[in-house]
Amino acid sequence: MKSPNATKQPSSYDKKVALVLQGGGALGSYQAGVYEALADTKYAPDWVAGISIGAINAAIIAGNPPADRVPRLRTFWKTITAPSAHWEAPNCWPFNIWERHASALRTLLFGQPGFFHPRLPVEWNPLAPPVSYYDTSSLQATLLQLVDFDRINRDKDVRLSVGAVNVRTARFAYFDSAEITIRPEHIMASAALPPGFPPIEIDGEHYWDGGLVSNTPLQHVLDYYPRRSRLTFQVDLFQGYGQLPQSLQDVDERISDIRYASRTRLNTDAFEQRHAVRFAINELEALLPESIKKTPQAKRLHEFGCVTEMDIVQVIYRPMSPLGPAKDYEFGRSTMTGRWNQGKDDATVTLAAAPWLDPSPPEVGVRVFDVVHDMLISRQGRHVQSSTTTAPP
Repeated sequence: MKSPNATKQPSSYDKKVALVLQGGGALGSYQAGVYEALADTKYAPDWVAGISIGAINAAIIAGNPPADRVPRLRTFWKTITAPSAHWEAPNCWPFNIWERHASALRTLLFGQPGFFHPRLPVEWNPLAPPVSYYDTSSLQATLLQLVDFDRINRDKDVRLSVGAVNVRTARFAYFDSAEITIRPEHIMASAALPPGFPPIEIDGEHYWDGGLVSNTPLQHVLDYYPRRSRLTFQVDLFQGYGQLPQSLQDVDERISDIRYASRTRLNTDAFEQRHAVRFAINELEALLPESIKKTPQAKRLHEFGCVTEMDIVQVIYRPMSPLGPAKDYEFGRSTMTGRWNQGKDDATVTLAAAPWLDPSPPEVGVRVFDVVHDMLISRQGRHVQSSTTTAPP
């Protein structure tokens, strides 16, 4: 079924489209649902960037022709989730809390098929101990089965970027198909979260999950030079706004949400400020007399200006109830399906509203939209208003 907004994009709105996918382990099926909603619209991305599980989803999208992307995403998520009789049952979400705990425990004890498995007892040699609890070699086989890396490296219509951190130098690195040849190791490095997963060696250096430094590749996409005006769908798996915790488990979950959501918010706010300065430079330059514009100082200032307009559309996973600290490694198949469907629903609602199509003030270089959040706030406001309003005398 096509999105309600499938034909809403006017020809005058010609921004390039990016899809930015945050890390979050088992929560990543939400991103697959978001992409499914985008796939049948005019907002299919020409640049997909991801970190950790977002890098895996991004590679599957970029490494397949458009008609195969959603089926390949579904194959991946069905492969790595625990078998369940509830795969096609839409009313099983959310899991009973004990079932969720059991699913998370299975992951810790046995890993996930096609993704990772616990190291064998023989590997725990005290003279040469392993540097991770799990082995991720099966992920490489899964990637080779589901991702056409030749397509990623030759197809200039869809660009792929994934982020990782150099273990030795602590330097963040982006592996970008516009600059290098992407291999399975680059995707695995972005998803190598320690101490669970081992570092991945690439050209003599070792890399861990990029989420150790920044869990979203938004900054790479927006600041990449030369910049151009862009509509960016930013799909986050940890919510900034949340409820006051009622238990220690709620506390642990809320800590994770705050830790990762705050980094994303910091990056977004910082980019808004930088781009506002760039626009202010343009406005100031227009007021300068020609004699000053020709000075070395004015020319240096001109280099920092920018006229690109950026629209950032946030689509954020907001569980309907607390899920506990194990939510990012709870791979139950019914849970996965529920997250996928919620991602598709949230993206469909966002596409139907399409606030980015409204005219932008000329002095504004960055607009940030969160349609679902605004709807929730509006509903809460109406609820409060209806509960406090008394009948007229």
